[in-house]
Amino acid sequence: MTTLADINSQIKKHDEQIAQLRVQAEQLRNQERSGVIEEIRKKIAEYGITASDLKLAGRTPGRRAGAVSAARGAAKYRGPTGETWSGGRGRKPRWVTEALAAGKSLSDFEIK
Repeated sequence: MTTLADINSQIKKHDEQIAQLRVQAEQLRNQERSGVIEEIRKKIAEYGITASDLKLAGRTPGRRAGAVSAARGAAKYRGPTGETWSGGRGRKPRWVTEALAAGKSLSDFEIK
């Protein structure tokens, strides 16, 4: 017969595995990202591409003019897969609650 303590132990074990896999995924993403950035830099140099050619002049990458997220407040925390959170009122995002359950602290995710 399985007890509640056994189930809670299994959940904790799986939560730790999930946290480890997320860290691995983030590391792999960063490695791939570095390669992609280097490849793009080479192509830009090879073809003499400018920011204005790409229509990037004067814009922050990944942001649209007047984006709603700017009104919500600046992000204070960044998750393992790049998601952000301002730390404001209301419910914490899932990645925050999972990280806290896995023994992490909010200071581990602060954007500096």
